[in-house]
This record gives sequence, structure tokens and C-alpha cells, in this order.
Amino acid sequence: MREIVFDTETTGLDPQTGDRMVEIGCVELVNRVETGATFHAYYNPERDMPAGAEAVHGLSAAFLSDKPLFRDTFAELLEFIGDAPLVAHNAGFDFGFLNAELALCAMDPVCTSRMVDTVALARKKHPGAKLSLDALCTRYGIDRSHRVKHGALLDAELLAQVYVELTGGRQIGLELAAEAGEDKAVALAGAPAATPRERREPRPHAAGAEELARHEAFIKTIESPLWGR
Repeated sequence: MREIVFDTETTGLDPQTGDRMVEIGCVELVNRVETGATFHAYYNPERDMPAGAEAVHGLSAAFLSDKPLFRDTFAELLEFIGDAPLVAHNAGFDFGFLNAELALCAMDPVCTSRMVDTVALARKKHPGAKLSLDALCTRYGIDRSHRVKHGALLDAELLAQVYVELTGGRQIGLELAAEAGEDKAVALAGAPAATPRERREPRPHAAGAEELARHEAFIKTIESPLWGR
């Protein structure tokens, strides 16, 4: 199954008040395994960059000023994600911004039925625990030492590893082992049947009268036996 793990960076928290998406990063998974295919883009938001937002992701208005507009390049993004399920951390936030940008282009929104929220998965699997991406990376031993600031593609790559852990982790390999076991069973099924062994009657193990007599005679020859003390 093909899935897309993605993350966005924005100018703020609410697209309904004029905040815009400035970066998106996507990572392709097939059967929960990264294929190496990614999509990454910066967008000119056509507005200023609040200092608080820039402190989070480090993207300044000057840096974004020569980047393409979302409306001019969104087709490339839609082609990459296709109709795959979309995995995000606090997915409602990312879906909200993505669909707000599509609305500005008079495009249909991405249906929320495709949404997979890793926060909801983590809350169910680890109730009461910290659910941030950093906390989950620490829990699962995922190296995030190179994450100085938020970045859409970097965060999507980290989230892809977290998502795999949340949905089975290394145990996914057991499915491959099971398939290998099935292949072995099929191979054995095609092997020639073993030749049945001839049934033998059980041999008697009780001592006969002659053996008992010899044993009794032998016992009498033993001097000071332990059982006689």
C-alpha cells in the first residue's frame, strides 16, 4: 500500500486569518517502507513572516521572496501525492493549510477521509505520554540530532520512522518471515512423500523366570549389601 507522510511550515497557526503555507515536505512509503521518493517545495506566501514563526522554522520573508507561488506549481504536489492516504503529525493542522491553499486556487480540497493522524495513533498507544515529534523520536530511539529547527522535509522523514514504529515497527519484518514460511511449506508440499515405516509389535520388557533366578543368586553373593543394614 502506498502512503505519503508529509509536513508543512507556515506563517502562523490559522489559515482563516491570512496565514499561509510556506514549505511542504513529503515522503513516500510503500508497505510501510520508505522508497526514497520525496517531494519538497518552498512557496512565496506573498506576505510578511512573523518573528515567532521564523524562530520556529528559520524561513524569512527575504528567503521566500524568490520562491514560486503555490498557485503556479500545485499540480506537481498533487501529482506526487496522488490518491494515497496522507500521514501527518496533528494532521488537522496540515490538512487545514493544504486545503486553504487549494481553495485559493479554486481547487477541490483533499478529502479528510485520507487523513492519518500520528498524534491520535500515539495517544492511543501511549496514553498519558508526551506526544510531540521530538518525544516520540526519543521514545523509539530515532536520531534527531540534526534537527536544529523545524523543516518540512526533515520532519516528514523523522515522522515516517515514527509512523512505522507506531504501526508495528520492526515487527513488520515478521510478515516477510511468514511469507517465507509459506514458501517453504509450498516447497515441502511438492517434495516426495516419505516411505511409511513398517509397524512393529512392542517387545516384552519383563524379566523371565530364569533371569529372576540368576538375579537372586547374584544378590546372595554380595557381602554386607546396603539394603541389608
